[in-house]
Amino acid sequence: TGKGVCKCRVCECFPNFTGSACDCSLDTLPCMASNGQICNGRGTCECGTCNCTDPKFQGPTCEMCQTCLGVCAEHKDCVQCRAFDKGEKKATCSQECMHFNMTRVESRDKLPQPGQPDPLSHCKEKDVDDCWFYFTYSVNSNGEANVHVVE
Repeated sequence: TGKGVCKCRVCECFPNFTGSACDCSLDTLPCMASNGQICNGRGTCECGTCNCTDPKFQGPTCEMCQTCLGVCAEHKDCVQCRAFDKGEKKATCSQECMHFNMTRVESRDKLPQPGQPDPLSHCKEKDVDDCWFYFTYSVNSNGEANVHVVE
């Protein structure tokens, strides 16, 4: 397969390849999750593909979880206290909710739109007063989380 040479009907694999047909890549880059962990810390990298060992997680890097709290729900309380000074984490906001950069925007059409290089989640959540508020959550290549919230 171009990843080794055949000598006396036995494959001698080039570096980074193994297996009887040299078809198993030892490169772990395809298994790297967005948080910098191999298979999101929830699987093993076998031949350049993640084998997810945590049954809740699937996908090429074991990052997809149907039953987990979504990014929006997970960050809702922190966005609420940082942007509007209310909600369940109001009292602990400065300790618990400083893990993202926050930018206020005037309206929903000023929020970052899909198509930018960083993975982006558009969120619509209810606040403690039963009003909707809108925000986006993205993580850049340096691992910094950025939130844009509509005032």
